[in-house]
Amino acid sequence: MRRVRGDDAMSKPCRRLSRAAIKEQRAHKKQQEQALRQQQRQDGLIPRVPAPLPNRCSAYATLAEEQQAREAAVSGQVRVLRRELPALLAALGQIPEPRNPKKCRHRLTVLLLYGLLMFVFQFASRRAVNRELTHPQFEANLRLLFPELETLPHADTLFRLLRDIDVTHLEQAHIDLVRRLIRAKTFRRYLINHAYPIAIDGSQKFTRDHLWDENLLERQVGAEDARHTQYFVYVLEASLAFHNGLVIPLLSEFLEYAKGDTKADKQDCERRAFTRLSARIKTLFPRLPILLLLDGLYADGPVMQCCHQYHWQFMIVFKDKDLPTVWEEFHALHAVQPAGCQRDWGERHQRFSWVNAIDYAFSNNTRRHLSLHVVVCEETWETIDEQGARLTKTARHAWLSSQPLSRANAHERCNLGARYRWGIEAGFLVEKHQGYHYEHAFALNWNAMKGYHYLMRLAHLFNTLARFARHLRELYRTLGVRGAIAFIRASCAGPWLDPARMRRLLAQPLQLQLE
Repeated sequence: MRRVRGDDAMSKPCRRLSRAAIKEQRAHKKQQEQALRQQQRQDGLIPRVPAPLPNRCSAYATLAEEQQAREAAVSGQVRVLRRELPALLAALGQIPEPRNPKKCRHRLTVLLLYGLLMFVFQFASRRAVNRELTHPQFEANLRLLFPELETLPHADTLFRLLRDIDVTHLEQAHIDLVRRLIRAKTFRRYLINHAYPIAIDGSQKFTRDHLWDENLLERQVGAEDARHTQYFVYVLEASLAFHNGLVIPLLSEFLEYAKGDTKADKQDCERRAFTRLSARIKTLFPRLPILLLLDGLYADGPVMQCCHQYHWQFMIVFKDKDLPTVWEEFHALHAVQPAGCQRDWGERHQRFSWVNAIDYAFSNNTRRHLSLHVVVCEETWETIDEQGARLTKTARHAWLSSQPLSRANAHERCNLGARYRWGIEAGFLVEKHQGYHYEHAFALNWNAMKGYHYLMRLAHLFNTLARFARHLRELYRTLGVRGAIAFIRASCAGPWLDPARMRRLLAQPLQLQLE
């Protein structure tokens, strides 16, 4: 065998791009992207260019400037929370006290406010809360911002309280807050067909290899030779999902093993949980006009019948394999009487096709009929690949609608309503990977675990309101969401807050205006 010498190997042509070629390719791609955006604007399109966070050094020239900025950020964030705090604490104060009054060092409302702040400041664990919040400076600043915090407890004290109380009162306080926001018409600019868009989707919370509570769901995982039982917590969540990106956590329905069909050895499932969750939404918001945004799992007769009974609108993802008789009817009727429209949205060219009043029969103990409306959106847009060449991409979306489609409402129902169902999935991403530690147990006790979950969702609501508040727009635009919260947390942990100035800032009235 001939041995390859080093100089022979080096003489072979290299397929890798050189540094100069890579630099030239990047410059060419950037030039082509700019040319494409310019052409799109000339064609009347609106290219979406996400604004990056500033990449710069500190904007503060002196300590005084930095202190002023930190005080403004902290006061702006805290004022959003303090605006609702009296009503919130009054509701939490109605929770029956399970402890012996003679042995209580911390009031119940103090403990729950402490638990809420634990998630507002995005601490990763109970140990982290004990380690950070008990620093004298942090504790002094918290008492300055929240005089209700007479004492700061140990995180295990909060755990024992959540273990023993009825934690559904926490979610009820959350619902009361959302009701106040709705009554104040806080979200009126973001409604779809005069209805509140509520997205519902399920998410796994965490798994364990041992059965630490009887409510856990189970499944078999692993390869054939290493099959074992895994136990997990699964939650069906409901959130208000608006087209400006504002996602407000609303309700959580925990799946529990015993709520399944135990006689048939079937555990709880997402569809069963939907029945319970939808009934709760109807009870809590009996007259609220609602538009449900659902994924393809709910393209089902009983689900749509439930929406009709509750007088709710819906937009449900309609996959190719779902309801074959409805698809057959759609294609047959659309070939005879085509209805649709074309429009531009962002940088995309869209073509909508729909067929209204398709009769769908299904069996749910008795034979039932529904009148469904199907809409299909086919869109094309141009983009630039890594080599700087233009590519034309296509996508196709289909939905089942509770209301007939027309030129007047197709854009609003599809683009501003149905497509923003992804808002709840983006909310899961934030809660799992951007500070709220959705997948962390915080307690291996079912009741306490649910209590921590409700506090986390309530904290996410407050931080979301702050993020979209007009008076904090510049802070979040400059630092980003996680950067802004980290900035506020660091400001509370250090000697930045002057008591006199902070009291003056916090005393200013706040009219919550969302972007």
